[in-house]
Amino acid sequence: MDRDFIQNVDLHEGLNNTLTVLNYKLQSRNIIVTRQYSHRVPCILAYGSALNQVWTNLIDNAIDAVGEGGKIWIRTSNEKDHVIVEIADDGPGIPPEIQSKIFEPFFTTKDVGAGTGLGLDIAYRIVVGQHNGDIRCFSEPGHTRFQVRLPIALPLN
Repeated sequence: MDRDFIQNVDLHEGLNNTLTVLNYKLQSRNIIVTRQYSHRVPCILAYGSALNQVWTNLIDNAIDAVGEGGKIWIRTSNEKDHVIVEIADDGPGIPPEIQSKIFEPFFTTKDVGAGTGLGLDIAYRIVVGQHNGDIRCFSEPGHTRFQVRLPIALPLN
């Protein structure tokens, strides 16, 4: 996970670009994506390429979770000095007994050979480690939502 440079990042543009990259998977599985972007979300100072990796990992996991004909929602909002990106799906949900492990490296619920168990670990390290943000998972049967909370401006070290 190389550090790219801090820049003004339009979160909506990054999310849309990620959806474009993953469009073949979305269309081939007839998955409906609903975007609920707040017009009040500002550009943020962040590592743009790294955040695009976060969106890719979260959306790709949602695609795998919902399967054929599923639904994914992407919402953005802001509060005070943070922006919030939520990626939710109507898949089967994550069992409560494993929710505390999902951000651990090499933990996967996918079949052998279908996943490395690094996607959520990488997302966590980018959001928390590089951006001083927060990533949380809320899941119950039939609904999973990942909430990413990022500062509008990174503190300079």
